[in-house]
Amino acid sequence: MPQPDQTCCGVIEEAQYRAHRRRANKPQPWIALKFTVALTIALTGYSTYVYAGRFCKDMLMKNSNAQGGPATGVAFLVVFCVLLFLMSWSYVMVVTTSPGHARDYTQTTTRPGYERQNDRPSLNSNDIRGTSYELTTPTVDLSRHLTHEPETQSRSDSQKHHLQLLPASGSGNGDRAASQASPIDSSVAKTERNSQATSADPEEAHVTDVLAAPEAPHVPDTAILPTHANTRESSKNNSPLMISRSPPSTPVLLPEYRYCSRCKIIKPPRAHHCRACGTCILKYDHHCPWIGQCVGAFNHKFFVNFLQWGTVFCFWTLATLLGLNVKSQTRSPAPDLDPQQIVVIALSGLFGLFCILMFITQLHLIRLNQTTVESIGSRSMRDREQEVLSNEYRWYEIGAKRRTQKQWDNEWGEIGREGNLWWLGSGRANWEAVMGKNMWWWFLPIGHRLDDGMSYQTNPRFDDQGRWRRRKEWPSELR
Repeated sequence: MPQPDQTCCGVIEEAQYRAHRRRANKPQPWIALKFTVALTIALTGYSTYVYAGRFCKDMLMKNSNAQGGPATGVAFLVVFCVLLFLMSWSYVMVVTTSPGHARDYTQTTTRPGYERQNDRPSLNSNDIRGTSYELTTPTVDLSRHLTHEPETQSRSDSQKHHLQLLPASGSGNGDRAASQASPIDSSVAKTERNSQATSADPEEAHVTDVLAAPEAPHVPDTAILPTHANTRESSKNNSPLMISRSPPSTPVLLPEYRYCSRCKIIKPPRAHHCRACGTCILKYDHHCPWIGQCVGAFNHKFFVNFLQWGTVFCFWTLATLLGLNVKSQTRSPAPDLDPQQIVVIALSGLFGLFCILMFITQLHLIRLNQTTVESIGSRSMRDREQEVLSNEYRWYEIGAKRRTQKQWDNEWGEIGREGNLWWLGSGRANWEAVMGKNMWWWFLPIGHRLDDGMSYQTNPRFDDQGRWRRRKEWPSELR
């Protein structure tokens, strides 16, 4: 019988949650992973039968339903077979090539890091990211800051939103938390460094609120907590803004952060745990159901080759079938439409659109030397900055937003480039790191893997622990 504080819905939700946790810790069945591979082969075979066995055959045999002459049928059939071969070759390579399983290159170990000390939060065994940098720094009791002074509780929500926004104390070096706005900002930043008060979630600490300690020198509330009108008025008077960029402070290169509690290994850089496959994948990009496995370090290039030839194959099939069927309907008498050709037109259009969108996305990410997972962090940081700017400026103050964004870029660099841990300095270098230096490798599914999946060159604009530094802290030749 359920407890008095339990409800039927609560029991059901708890059972569903536990079932989801059990499924999340187990890889998907083999039949579920490979079903879409069989479906892809079946759809390709069916399209080949309709295109070659019905569309081109009618033209070669000069049937009454033929859409063109024998010469057209021969030319279309030859091009179709060449594109089919290239697409099938690429597909076989990406399906049969392992993306790289981290457990095959590392040994199991216990979790590195810190145990519970002095009320410091312990590590969550279900968190595959490992401990964050904030948990390795001295902690301070913030309860007295939240309840000590009555004026803190009486502040309005709009005032709290405009607390001085400064970089987190863990971002880069400890002394980089100082504000560039004014002496008032510097005093608040100094107090913040002394207290070592950091955000609970480093990845969410894009902009952080600084709580002034009681021993800090008294500063008028209007100076620290400006209203919307005061902030906008100060921006119009060209005075420094009370906001600044604050990249995540988590040192992603430390073993404490890279530990996977499911595989019991320290993940190599850029590796990620895939729930569908139930293991950590080297240089994980994403799990693709159409190839039945992940896209990782060793099959990423073949995946791009498959997308490029799949795009050409689908649009060639779509263009030739659709074009000749439309043209034949203008003749008198018009031949009957083949319903199977209409089905292939729809399939080729659908999969062609999917392939070209994926191909364009992959080209963009490769030029930045980012995986799909890594690009989420950059996108999240941009979204947070846009939200901060929207709160500080009215919707029509587009110029002020751009000037502030430019000021941040001058101080830190661009988020997707200088702010990318794996940026190699140019789009060409990033492209060759994945696709190879031989131009034939760019178009054909040939060549060997270019890296071992275990180590990658890092951006010198980051420190040894993987935290973004300001431009003034970069090597002199990069400033």
